[in-house]
Amino acid sequence: MRVRRWAADIGLGVVFAVVLAFWASRLADSWGGGYWRFGCAAGAVVCAIALARRLDLARAATAGLAVAGTAVLAAGFAGLPGEPGPGAALGLAVLVGSAVRSLPLRPACAVAAGGFAVAAGSLFTAHSLAAGVPAVTVMNMLAWLTAVVAGLCPRLLDARRRAVAERVRRAERLTLARELHDVVAHHVTGIVVQAQAARLVARRSPEKAGDALAAIEAAGSDAMAAMRRVVGLLRDGDDAGGPATTEPGPLRDLVGRFEAEGREGPEGRQEREGRQVRLRLPDEEETAVWPPEVTSTVYRVVQESLTNITRHAPRARAVTVSVERDRDAVTVEVADDSPAGPARHVPRGGYGLLGMRERVQALGGTLRAGPRPGGGWSVLATLPLSGPLSGPLSGPLSGRDRR
Repeated sequence: MRVRRWAADIGLGVVFAVVLAFWASRLADSWGGGYWRFGCAAGAVVCAIALARRLDLARAATAGLAVAGTAVLAAGFAGLPGEPGPGAALGLAVLVGSAVRSLPLRPACAVAAGGFAVAAGSLFTAHSLAAGVPAVTVMNMLAWLTAVVAGLCPRLLDARRRAVAERVRRAERLTLARELHDVVAHHVTGIVVQAQAARLVARRSPEKAGDALAAIEAAGSDAMAAMRRVVGLLRDGDDAGGPATTEPGPLRDLVGRFEAEGREGPEGRQEREGRQVRLRLPDEEETAVWPPEVTSTVYRVVQESLTNITRHAPRARAVTVSVERDRDAVTVEVADDSPAGPARHVPRGGYGLLGMRERVQALGGTLRAGPRPGGGWSVLATLPLSGPLSGPLSGPLSGRDRR
């Protein structure tokens, strides 16, 4: 990198020297005498400052503008050839372009405005305006405009790249947040429920405490496995947060754990009926051709819905989990029969329903969550198998907001 910079500066110095020598010869031929000395001296100083711009760009740009502005005033009062000349104009163009490219917004705008003022100030050195805008002014304006465009284009490209990178980082953070909530919260909820039951079981029926602790140990192992999958997501960037499948095995295991958690209430007593879950799944041959992002989202919607029932509808005794294909879309519905009451109200601020909405929306699907007409609560998601569905994410999201 340093070698390239040195090479670029050496090449730029050669260009500066050639332009200054050419302009000196032209002034000597047209004006004669020593009129070329002042313009070449001012141009050489501005070019030297431009070559030293990497030391402190803001100060270098300020110094270059000051020297060029002083040269304009001196040439105007002394009747010298028009300033800034080609050498000074080229040096100013390098300074203005570098400032617009690299400096913060306000200093960059200030340098650009100063460059425009110096370029327009060349009108002051014009000896006659009868023939229109002097050539020296046109030259300085073109040099200033080229410098601004050359500095602004890469600045805008950098800003766009930063914006894209920020969107990608935000998407990754949201993905990780969803995975942490969907995977870890599901297992931790089960551990909390079983720990509440085990504490009372140990007090009332000590002989059953071993079974309760074994269940907690199994739930903890599942939570550790889930955490490893989330870590895998961080390391590899794949959707390793859970099974990307709607095959009967994983979903039946999920439903089985949900039913087992509901057989024993948090007060330690054995429920007579427990939770009864009706599970309807498509054939394995049919699900085998579904996209993996669809199957993974189906699993997550069912998992989060069951977790919400455990948290916010403990009196629910009948739950229906249905996964069906309707033409070119997959429909997932999780419904319960929980009665209306204070338990239905949950303070806002959770992320479960929000995560489900983001997952479904990312695939172009729709999500509806709300009370059922006959009582209970329903979560209904529709996911397209090919191409995004039209229309925004819809459905009542208030009421018993399970998150």
